[in-house]
Amino acid sequence: MDKIKQLHDEILEKVKEYYTLVFQPDQSSFEPGKSRVNYAGRVFDEKEMTSLVDSSLEFWLTYGRYSREFEKKFAEYLGIRFALLVNSGSSANLLAFMALTSPLLGDRRVCRGNEVITIAAGFPTTVAPILQYGAVPVFVDVEAGTANVDVSRLENAVSDRTKAVLLAHTLGNPFNIRAVKAFCEKHRLWLIEDNCDALGSKYDGRFTGTWGDIGTSSFYPPHHMTMGEGGAVYTNDPLLKKILLSLRDWGRDCWCDSGVDNTCGCRFSKQFGQLPPGYDHKYVYSHFGYNLKATDLQAAIGCAQLEKLPSFTEKRKENFRILYDGLKDLPQLRLFSRYPESDPSWFGFLITLADGVGFTRNELVEHLESKKIQTRNLFAGNLTKHPCFESLKEGVDYRIAGELVNTDKIMNDAFWIGLYPGMGKEKLDYMIQVLQCFLAEKGKRE
Repeated sequence: MDKIKQLHDEILEKVKEYYTLVFQPDQSSFEPGKSRVNYAGRVFDEKEMTSLVDSSLEFWLTYGRYSREFEKKFAEYLGIRFALLVNSGSSANLLAFMALTSPLLGDRRVCRGNEVITIAAGFPTTVAPILQYGAVPVFVDVEAGTANVDVSRLENAVSDRTKAVLLAHTLGNPFNIRAVKAFCEKHRLWLIEDNCDALGSKYDGRFTGTWGDIGTSSFYPPHHMTMGEGGAVYTNDPLLKKILLSLRDWGRDCWCDSGVDNTCGCRFSKQFGQLPPGYDHKYVYSHFGYNLKATDLQAAIGCAQLEKLPSFTEKRKENFRILYDGLKDLPQLRLFSRYPESDPSWFGFLITLADGVGFTRNELVEHLESKKIQTRNLFAGNLTKHPCFESLKEGVDYRIAGELVNTDKIMNDAFWIGLYPGMGKEKLDYMIQVLQCFLAEKGKRE
């Protein structure tokens, strides 16, 4: 055993050495106009790599000790009772929505044909589970400043078929959670917070993702922390936790971990459905589920990343302030606004062109890209305009409550640039300079 431990420790020391030689960042290497300014990226050190290799040496490839540790510490970080690790943020949204379709929820269950209020100015996998199940998304417009749901449109969107509200916090900027939660309570609606772009954000001193019935997170490399691929769902509701766990793990009724038998205490002692008495509980299915688990290798990285999350959050806030201060006086641009109660952990820096500026969004972003500055549109812009909606019928498969004026403005005139923790001030200043020069040149021509 001493020889094994010695070899194990030597391997991890070599991994640290490898990180230093291959991955340790060189902050002095940035060359304006030559070096790429990515909109996002992974930020890590030797701890993530040694945790990953430590997990690989155990060779427990599915859910295991690192997964349990991550779920426990992630829930503690958010101040919530239950967190379940899954394989992506999109899977987290799928799992969160499908939990609301469980027969265990009685008359509050979301059934096919029921409506779910959401927005079109976001990422498609927030909405996809609604349509894939056969429920009806009802789209409302967003506010121009926050790019979040316009809460004044909610009452116009509700009907006797409405069962839930599913909304994302846009680029880390919290929506008006108190107003949305009050609306949901008034109409007895479920609230799912897509928190994939907002981990670490707070509203009125409380973490986003913990206000609704279920929250979701993504751990894809551009996000607030990463596992490569990965995500999480979380809730304070024991019944929802039971349903989420079942759906994540093939739909089974049993809650024993993989490789562990009879912690449920009823493996061969009960009757379920029309199965014969004593049927093995490990193979009893109470839902039509999935296998959405992450691996312990991913969770090992996540455990190391979670320790860095508070510092990542502060760096995102700092970088946002630098960009905002450098661009706030440019009349051609409309910048992000937030609610006074909000304390965002920003995912990106949203910029919208003012009306009548004399140039297009694409002209500006193509200029930025030519200067090695990576840009992104605000995801789908207006999801209902995409090819995937061409086979759907408005009023049947989906509904639009009112006009989507600000949503279309975002689709046509908005984009965002990065501010992730790996971005130093020299890159932020360079982006500011390039934007200022472009707009000054455009101003001369006018």
